[in-house]
Amino acid sequence: MATAIQRFENAAIAVAILLAMVTFGQPWWLLLAAFLLFDLSAVGYLRGSRAGAASYNAIHNYAGPAITSALYLALLIADHQAVWLSLLAACWAFHVAVDRALGYGLKFDEGFTHTHLGRIGRQPRGAADRGR
Repeated sequence: MATAIQRFENAAIAVAILLAMVTFGQPWWLLLAAFLLFDLSAVGYLRGSRAGAASYNAIHNYAGPAITSALYLALLIADHQAVWLSLLAACWAFHVAVDRALGYGLKFDEGFTHTHLGRIGRQPRGAADRGR
């Protein structure tokens, strides 16, 4: 039940970001164009599960977009225009939200399919019987 709620919440965040982009006259298509860029963080899996989980999790959380948004707002208060920072934060948060809405959560060291939202992908036959 908690996983379904988290997935719904993240879907709502993704929709809100899309609506904000449209409302503020920003290029909404940028959300789609930049979507896969954040998945480059999975390249850490070439070094192993631990490095992969660390690099993936460093990008696939809301801290980065929040810090980027705060930096944008601080610059705006100081009368410096840096709209690209707000667009980066929106694309980043949109990516995280869509990933989590689809069930791709933060990774554990046990491999790419073991996430804080549960396992992703097909499970071996009988896995449900063994308690996964």
